[in-house]
Amino acid sequence: MTQRVDLATVMDRFALDDLVTGYAAAVDEGDWSAYRGLFTPDGRADYRGSGGIEGPAAEVADWLAATLPLFPVRQHLIVNRRVRFRDPGGYPETGDRADIGADYVNPMRFATGEDFVCGGRYAFAARRTADGWRLASVVVDERWRRAWRVVRTPGRGLRGRRARTARG
Repeated sequence: MTQRVDLATVMDRFALDDLVTGYAAAVDEGDWSAYRGLFTPDGRADYRGSGGIEGPAAEVADWLAATLPLFPVRQHLIVNRRVRFRDPGGYPETGDRADIGADYVNPMRFATGEDFVCGGRYAFAARRTADGWRLASVVVDERWRRAWRVVRTPGRGLRGRRARTARG
């Protein structure tokens, strides 16, 4: 392996990291135009693992735009990113396709002030295009969720109380 291939691999990893971070920022900020721009023209998103829908990324963006206003505060924390390149052409560290597995924690707040947090894994498939790396697919596998109810107690202020959820 040459230094040139090593540098290209590092640059690809940075670009893939930017792609995943861009995904989190687009969802958290409700920037559905940016969300659509992260995907290849045939890109798909699958949110069935968290109670959502599956389909072409543009249709899923419309669904997210209609659903996520329930949570005016959102913050994705995507960690433990694992990148595996495919179509290597002889080098296992390079290729025009990549699989990225990553864990997430997603704290959110309902408009009513109640907190909701969930966590799980993302499976991203990325493809190198003329415009750089783009998502061919994203699959959400929610593993847990918790909700807290805000309770106002006279003389004691606001207190959080864990609410029961379907998954945990």
